[in-house]
Amino acid sequence: MVLGGEQDGTGCRLTGRDAAMDRALAALYRGEDGRAPAGSGGGSSRSAGLGGSAPQVARWLGDIREYFPTSVVQLMQQDAIDRLGLSRLLLEPEMLAAVEPDVHLVGTLLSLRHALPETTRETAQAVVGKVVADLERRLADRTRAAVGGALDRSARTHRPRHRDIDWDRTVRANLKNYLPPSGDRTAGTVVPERLVGYARAGRAVRKDVILCIDQSGSMAASVVHSAVFGAVLASMRSLSTRLIVFDTSVVDLTEQLTDPVDVLFATRLGGGTDINRALAYCQTRITRPAETVVVLISDLYEGGIRAEMLGRVAAMKAAGVQFVALLALSDEGAPAYDRDHAAALAALGAPAFACTPDLFPEIMAAALERRPLPIPDPH
Repeated sequence: MVLGGEQDGTGCRLTGRDAAMDRALAALYRGEDGRAPAGSGGGSSRSAGLGGSAPQVARWLGDIREYFPTSVVQLMQQDAIDRLGLSRLLLEPEMLAAVEPDVHLVGTLLSLRHALPETTRETAQAVVGKVVADLERRLADRTRAAVGGALDRSARTHRPRHRDIDWDRTVRANLKNYLPPSGDRTAGTVVPERLVGYARAGRAVRKDVILCIDQSGSMAASVVHSAVFGAVLASMRSLSTRLIVFDTSVVDLTEQLTDPVDVLFATRLGGGTDINRALAYCQTRITRPAETVVVLISDLYEGGIRAEMLGRVAAMKAAGVQFVALLALSDEGAPAYDRDHAAALAALGAPAFACTPDLFPEIMAAALERRPLPIPDPH
């Protein structure tokens, strides 16, 4: 924190932009009793605080956007919401328009969605839409490339029709059968013992993906990223993608996947968790186990029947389903999670781990190809 005043031991007093930055920090990070933190000085420039006034908070939001980079602004906004209880001010459209949109803000808005007045709802949708659009720009192309490549490789066949032969791969696969030029040939020849090509299934659904998302309050960032990835996967014709969210009840949002903003506003962050019930619903939607990937995203704090939950995972895997358990889908690392349940899933061959959005395309590609998952090192 930037400090000023003789009490700080600096021997000089901050002025101009430095003083303004100091005031912006002090307004948020002063002591719980309204005084500056011990050792930070007690000058009048540090005594105002944010208070509960919407205009005052809006001016503060404008100040921090001027003085600090976006990543710091987003962190300070979240601290203001968490430390000072400013969530209710987000119900005012003028306040909402002043904030810097990010995943955490979207989570807060979704938790408040039933309290949003009509005058604020349009602004809230615009804020959520901006965050979703930014995530899509960052993640969509990478996801389509990784998943599309996995689908193509899984569709490769060694008995292709002539028009479907991949000549480049066929030549490389048969280089061991190369015959050098001889008296009756002026050029070398590759004898294609094995043809490589792609099955004629460009428009067919090759794999089924079920995203099963815990929408308890601690999973807000994961819900946001899951909605974006769900929409991207649903746009790929070779995939059949289903998005299911759950707390103590289960909601199938597959029909809304064309618009991830609609998906997010259909969620309800908070409440309990019944993973067993969610997996039971997933089982009813599996028609091709060997061609299905189920991705459970949850901190595994199960409020349902533990033995049945684990039994459903075991049954799916025994039927040939690729089961992936993610503790989180966010940039924040592993949250608090139920370690006993994580260990039980690992014993079933479904290790649970946290996954960043940047890694998720590779996780999906590996699952679709039925190869070992690129699990990140927790250290």
